[in-house]
Amino acid sequence: MIKFWNFVFFQVGWFACVLGAAHQQVVWAVLGSLAYIAFHIWRCPNSQQEFSLLAKVLLYGITTDTLIMYLGLIDFQDAWPSPLVSPAWMWALWLLVASTLNSSLSWLRKNPILGSVLGAICGPLSYEAGIRLGAANWGSGAQIVGICLISLVWAIAIPLFFYWDQTPIEGVLGKNL
Repeated sequence: MIKFWNFVFFQVGWFACVLGAAHQQVVWAVLGSLAYIAFHIWRCPNSQQEFSLLAKVLLYGITTDTLIMYLGLIDFQDAWPSPLVSPAWMWALWLLVASTLNSSLSWLRKNPILGSVLGAICGPLSYEAGIRLGAANWGSGAQIVGICLISLVWAIAIPLFFYWDQTPIEGVLGKNL
């Protein structure tokens, strides 16, 4: 049941952040997402380890999204807190993804190739959905290159995140069933 709620809160957070960015109203979406992340970390059996994983995922996300932004491939709406880095609502989305690794996405842990393939497909689809909802725009003539780079970012991300996480799968599955 915990996996189900993790999936639901991820989806709610995703829509809140994307729609908030589309309408320049990200503060409540980011705060709500961060409240869920705090609850998620609090309920984890090894909170320090989960916090460490979330911090690594966040750093990866900020770095890759900022690079994609500087390459002119994507223009994020609502640049808060600074136009020099990816926006805070994207940071919240990376944290929400990280919260699924030991819960609703834990089934991918034992199959990094499948994780890479799904990341390469679902990552760009998520960005495209966000763009269609008004949270960002592709750079001028940059959609194909942007999709390819985002696909690469996510193909690397999913197996890398599981590599970074040192939580034994048996302990996670026992708590989440």
